[in-house]
Amino acid sequence: MKLIYCIASVYNPGGMERVLLNKVRYLSAKGGYDLTVVTTDQHGRPPFYTFPEQVRMVDLGVNYIDDKFKHPLTKIVGYYRRRRWHRHRLTEFLLQEKADIVISLYPCESGFIPKIKDGSKKILELHQCKFVRLQYGRKGLLGLTDRYRTWLDERMVRKFDRFVVLTHEDAGYWGNLENLIVIPNAALNLPVHPADPSVHRVIAVGRLDHQKGFDRLLQAWADIPAERRGDWRLDIFGQGEWKEMLEQMIRDLDIVESASICAPTQQIFEEYARSSILAMSSHYEGFPMVMIEAMACGLPVVTFGYKCGPKDIITDGIDGRIAKDGDVPALSAALEQVMNDPDLRARMSEAARKVTARYSEKTVMQQWETCFQQLLA
Repeated sequence: MKLIYCIASVYNPGGMERVLLNKVRYLSAKGGYDLTVVTTDQHGRPPFYTFPEQVRMVDLGVNYIDDKFKHPLTKIVGYYRRRRWHRHRLTEFLLQEKADIVISLYPCESGFIPKIKDGSKKILELHQCKFVRLQYGRKGLLGLTDRYRTWLDERMVRKFDRFVVLTHEDAGYWGNLENLIVIPNAALNLPVHPADPSVHRVIAVGRLDHQKGFDRLLQAWADIPAERRGDWRLDIFGQGEWKEMLEQMIRDLDIVESASICAPTQQIFEEYARSSILAMSSHYEGFPMVMIEAMACGLPVVTFGYKCGPKDIITDGIDGRIAKDGDVPALSAALEQVMNDPDLRARMSEAARKVTARYSEKTVMQQWETCFQQLLA
């Protein structure tokens, strides 16, 4: 079976990139699959994660990101110019390759890829929730534009042979679509020993930008009195445009001795194993890969109840704590509760590890293979 995955790039240490790697690694090891990953913005950089040698990597050289910091009008004109290049180059490639199935991970080709008549079935795999465009709560013309684009998304997803979302919560927001199915991300088997719940370290992982909301997490951490934090540490692993702002915030909040921003690492499971709590402060997610990875290592999760993921994955009070979305004092109180109760932390750690049974790689990948087989039947 010939599969082509489309993604913007794979040089970042992001969750979507890691999920794609896990899928192609599984399918490559199983055999019977011809696998290609097509990017638009790789810019000659090597993948952050090591993909199997059998997986072909092709970059179309569209490079949308080159216009990111230009004047807004220039940026808009540049986007549509690059989108024409993208459509032309991808169409030529797909007509040449004759794949069985093409999977778009919701980059820029999702708006036109169903129209490419190369004989392949088309799947849209959404790694965000439906309300991603509405996350900023903008008003006026910008808010109207956000709502209009969300309305366009509702029509666009219907054009695919299959539309895959990651949580049942998100599926409920899209309504009764005939092509809609739910396939979560998988929790992999531990490459390291489980975490020690007695360790006094909170870890957070993700891109340093608005979506992950680490400014809210730092404020929640600072709200815990120093005498009750004791010798606990908060380490945030990631890179992104908010790095300097978050480092300045750590200084302004006077938490330099207990909080830090750390560079991303390929040994993230080892960092989980050296921690005892995962903290999440996102504004939204599609399906938080970091959450199930950390839980598989035995970390209870303290998180906002954002859309989407926590309600599907966590049982509040059993394997983690869910604070009201955006309520920083509630997040702070939940963190303090778990930090200061070693018995609760140990029970939550044991419960968190059961996530591997609910989201095992074999179970999840069987769902994907069933989806492929049904499309080609």
